[in-house]
Amino acid sequence: MTTSGEPEAIAERELCGLVNGLAQQIAHHVRDRAVALGLTAAQATALREMTGPMTMRELAERMSCEPSNATFVVDKLEKQGLVERRAHPTDRRAKHLALSAEGTALRERLLELLAEDSPLAGLAPRQQRVLQRLLEQAIIRS
Repeated sequence: MTTSGEPEAIAERELCGLVNGLAQQIAHHVRDRAVALGLTAAQATALREMTGPMTMRELAERMSCEPSNATFVVDKLEKQGLVERRAHPTDRRAKHLALSAEGTALRERLLELLAEDSPLAGLAPRQQRVLQRLLEQAIIRS
């Protein structure tokens, strides 16, 4: 006996499986490219997300992790000379994270590697934008 909502439930399960599969492919792709640069996947993610000076909390949000985990990653990047902690321009309690010159160069190389054979490369730029909008709508609703 089937219920009237069963086809929708099957479609949602299949869609969730596809989204999860894509997320796994992207994570594997990031991990492979990170290793090629002597980084961990978390370090590569942090570098990818550092588009400008930001607080640890902002970076943690972009990395989808707790600030304590982002702090651990940033500590390692700082020891490698890739990230610097600077005084925050408006909040004396906070620090701004910024890429060093070496960090900026490594981030550029990472972005080049991430673009090669990306799991999303099979989609045209327009299709990628449509997928982005759909995913943003799904995330905002939850």
